[in-house]
Amino acid sequence: MTEESKPQPTEEATKLMIDKPSDFRFHAAYLAYSETWDKIISQETKTELNEIISSLSEEKISYSSFYKRLDEYRRQGSAHYAFPRKRIETQRKRDWRRMQNKDMRNKRYRGKR
Repeated sequence: MTEESKPQPTEEATKLMIDKPSDFRFHAAYLAYSETWDKIISQETKTELNEIISSLSEEKISYSSFYKRLDEYRRQGSAHYAFPRKRIETQRKRDWRRMQNKDMRNKRYRGKR
């Protein structure tokens, strides 16, 4: 076996402590990174997350591309990440009052039988 074909021992990735609390945007990005990093088990993925946050801190990538790349790993770490859209039905106040009055009238007169 040549040196290149030997399996490399996987080093344990450590979480980077490069938070900047005075910079709100970076602090929010770091919190998202930290939360995702804690949920991920794979050392390779943790290393990739470290690369993403370090390139953001060095301003090599934008915040939008950071979140786009981080989102791929967020989906891996959590099965409950999807937020399904709910339909909210509304009605006018006048229609609501009309229905309430009708229900009360029916309740009052049909309840006496």
